[in-house]
Amino acid sequence: SITGETVELLGPYLDMEDYNLEAAKKVCGNVAGLCSWTQAMAYFYGINKEVLPLKANLSLQEGRLAAAQIELNSAQVQLDEKQMELDEVQAMYDAAMKEKQALLDDAEACRRKMNNATALIEGLGGEKLRWTASSKNFQNQIIDLVGNVLLATGFLSYSGPFNQEYRTLLLQLWKKEMDNKKIPYSNNLNLTGMLVDNATVGEWNLQGLPNDDLSIQNGIIVTKASRYPLLIDPQGQGKIWIKNKERNNGLQVNS
Repeated sequence: SITGETVELLGPYLDMEDYNLEAAKKVCGNVAGLCSWTQAMAYFYGINKEVLPLKANLSLQEGRLAAAQIELNSAQVQLDEKQMELDEVQAMYDAAMKEKQALLDDAEACRRKMNNATALIEGLGGEKLRWTASSKNFQNQIIDLVGNVLLATGFLSYSGPFNQEYRTLLLQLWKKEMDNKKIPYSNNLNLTGMLVDNATVGEWNLQGLPNDDLSIQNGIIVTKASRYPLLIDPQGQGKIWIKNKERNNGLQVNS
């Protein structure tokens, strides 16, 4: 209940030189305590006068702090919600970017394939004429296949006993008969090339077969005919060739 007026009234007393605890003790112990108490109350009033506004401001600031804390909590909740939305949008963005990159990679791969295909087409453009001609030639070969096989079969079956001149004559007669029967065949037919390849002929030559057309035809008849051939071989070339050819197949020779 102390007031500023009371402290002001105490001022002259508090300023006296003998208004203190030591001087009061000399007069009366009880008075000394009262003297000390009044001094303390006056000092407390001065301090409390400065503290009260601070306490009031503290209460005000605490109220503001509580309100600010509430706003902060609300803002934090909103921030968490927005962060969740941002995370979802970021995930969608990352997925979209990943898909975009995959599409770009696919597009680049397709572009490379297109460039390679274009280069291949341009590179093979010059082959079109050759392929067209080859395709036409294949069609002609298919048409002529029956006659060519017929001539090859006749050659294997009937021309063995004859020399080159009679074999050529037989082929001419057969071709004339096929023309009458309208059986197609290749005009430039090479029976040797049709019935055996060059690699086989080369192997036969290494085994001792002569390289002339008649000997090669005889070798074809020996290896392709279904019947056992009879070789008239005064020079022994055929015998040498057969021995070398069948050496690795366990050939047994009766002298």
